[in-house]
Amino acid sequence: MKQLLKKQSGFTLLELLIVIVIIGILAVLIIPNLASGPQRARDAQRKSDLRNIKTALETYYNDTNSYPGGGSWKTDLTGGATPYMKTVPQDPKSKSDYTYATTPVACTTGSCTSYTLTATLENQKDSQATGANGQYTINSAN
Repeated sequence: MKQLLKKQSGFTLLELLIVIVIIGILAVLIIPNLASGPQRARDAQRKSDLRNIKTALETYYNDTNSYPGGGSWKTDLTGGATPYMKTVPQDPKSKSDYTYATTPVACTTGSCTSYTLTATLENQKDSQATGANGQYTINSAN
């Protein structure tokens, strides 16, 4: 009787190399997107913070007919008889204040006619970033 040849099971070297190449290509495509996820999340937080500050500033303007002065804007929004915000948010990464500039620059209470809020985005190619340095700016409605 003829002996039956045992069929060997397993993968050939070529099959293993193809699988490794496919995994490598997928890794090259996916890893950069995973790494930029936290940056995009912080940028979304910055944009949301500036919109919330803008809402508080516009409410303040409706009540006082002026925007807060540059030096007192945080305490004007959080203190007084009518607090417009519980706390003024800070940049999620650096924990520094967002840039608030008034017009005229050295205005006093009752004479500030407009403002600009600015944050620097980590993703400088963001579609809402202005300028080469990734600035995101919100201006007063008036």
